[in-house]
Amino acid sequence: MTVARTRMPRGLFADDALPLYERTAGQLLDDLRATAARTGDRLPSERALATRYAVSRVTLRAALADLESRGIVRPSSTRGWFVADLDQFPDPAMASTSAAPQVQGLADFARVNGLTPSSRVLSAAVRPATVSEAEDLRIAPGADLFELHRLRFLDDLLVVLEHNRLPLAACPALAETDFNSASLYATLREADPPQLPRVADYSVEARHPTPREIELFGIADTMPMLVATQLTFNQAGRPIELTVQVYRGDRYRFRASITNRP
Repeated sequence: MTVARTRMPRGLFADDALPLYERTAGQLLDDLRATAARTGDRLPSERALATRYAVSRVTLRAALADLESRGIVRPSSTRGWFVADLDQFPDPAMASTSAAPQVQGLADFARVNGLTPSSRVLSAAVRPATVSEAEDLRIAPGADLFELHRLRFLDDLLVVLEHNRLPLAACPALAETDFNSASLYATLREADPPQLPRVADYSVEARHPTPREIELFGIADTMPMLVATQLTFNQAGRPIELTVQVYRGDRYRFRASITNRP
């Protein structure tokens, strides 16, 4: 059985609720359609596109990578970017970048729902990956791993204790970023090359809180905790994040649609 993914209708959320690279991808796609671009047409240079959409080259590359993952544009190592296939979305209403599957982070969820996210970093360090972590993330045992422990808040209310592990090679900027204020997924999207969280394996289980969790959450030892384990993959299908999230049982609900894949 698999969890079904439901596409949100275009226009349900304001455009400015989307990450900048997604808005840029949408503008570029609209321009390709407006100019009747055809398969094989060459796009303007990255510098020209970044100037046109008033974004950085890093954001522009994330937008192009988003469109590439959907088969709309393709890169050439020496000649730039080309139109690949605009006909796969015959209905312009489906041309929104929200058509591309993506994993939503807590900051993304907060922005869409009008909440204010904040974090308190408990620890952040680079260390060698264990054999088990290396197997999950498809990296060499002992390779540099960025490890982050944070408390995550919505409107100043503690929601989750989060433990993130990511291959440092995927985004070296992780080690220099202050995640008391920065968004982890925004940092990945701005990497060079961009790391776009596309799909995740996700599991949830209930257990008793640990002494440390009782202290951090300010709860009794009878409060159940829901523990979510997530392995996230980028647009190329490579694992980029292994995360364990611990929620109070009375502040988290997981919903999914279950279907039997033929």
